[in-house]
Amino acid sequence: MFFQITDLDLPELEPYRTLRRPEDHWRRRIFVAEGEKVVRRLMQTKLHIISFLMTPQWKQQIFPDDSAAAPVYIASKDLLETIVGFPLHQGIMAVAKMPDEGSLDGLLSIRKEPLIVALDGVVNAENVGVAVRNCAAFGADAILVDQTSSSPWLRRSVRNSMGGIFQIHSFHVANLAAQLAELKQKYGMRIIAGHPSGNVQLNSIDLKHGTVLVFGNEGYGLSDRILKETDYAVSIPMMNNTDSLNVASAIAVFLYEAFRQRNS
Repeated sequence: MFFQITDLDLPELEPYRTLRRPEDHWRRRIFVAEGEKVVRRLMQTKLHIISFLMTPQWKQQIFPDDSAAAPVYIASKDLLETIVGFPLHQGIMAVAKMPDEGSLDGLLSIRKEPLIVALDGVVNAENVGVAVRNCAAFGADAILVDQTSSSPWLRRSVRNSMGGIFQIHSFHVANLAAQLAELKQKYGMRIIAGHPSGNVQLNSIDLKHGTVLVFGNEGYGLSDRILKETDYAVSIPMMNNTDSLNVASAIAVFLYEAFRQRNS
């Protein structure tokens, strides 16, 4: 079904009008995908798509045969610019239902030597999105986010993941310290902290076995309660008096090293 619209007043378009209210979207278990690549990748999944919103130009490219599995609302570029700024979503968006998270225990029961990334207080949604993209690129099995971190299903996270969030498992954890302790005790996983002052360097740590890589807040790093649960504090060898990397960049370096070791 295709609908040409001249305003955003339809009740069905309410999710697009409330992009700045992520708590409401989380309560309703919906998320927003924006940008051509992310929307196309969403369409390749089995997730339930509620609707699309796009310009006539995108309609011709995405649905040239006038066939769509969800309602498509077609609006002018000027109208879409009133939402969050046209360059941010390129004139094409979709709203879909978040998947059920499932069970972390269920996932670990079928993974041999799992690789997990955990976020402690990573509040920038763009960083979370890039972290998810890194996880998808380098084969992490899951990403854990605690209550002090941004959700990977926020609009900006989904956008910066470039659809990577559709490829990996994500779990929201009420108590990350307790979860890490359980992963050690129940599954024998090693907990490795990405830490700029770590006394072990990344090129000397074994990442081939079951591992949780933990990363902290952009400003102050890992909290003490999380550091207490880690087995190693690991730093990245760097030059030119560089003392740290952006958290998403650090995650990429750690995951590449794990990928290299596991595929050598």
